[in-house]
Amino acid sequence: MLVLITYDVNTETAAGRKRLHNVAKQCKNYGQRVQNSVFECILDAAKCREVQNKLEGIIDKKKDSLRFYYLGDNYRSKVEHIGAKPGVDIEGTLIL
Repeated sequence: MLVLITYDVNTETAAGRKRLHNVAKQCKNYGQRVQNSVFECILDAAKCREVQNKLEGIIDKKKDSLRFYYLGDNYRSKVEHIGAKPGVDIEGTLIL
């Protein structure tokens, strides 16, 4: 299923900037960055719980926030892209 992960991390302190870096680093392990604090991830239920637990362990729940949007398996009709940075086929072949 397609899961959209978004986050807002308070970066007023060095600790906050470190949390932001760590959240982004973890999200990169699971999906494709589509905007600064937005990742599209193809995950099964177990992987989704895994990334959620990892991210919850990084953030400060009093200062930061996470959002998970579950778009399901038929997500192509639910996502529309307009503007810069053309959409990426997150299920396509990755060429390094």
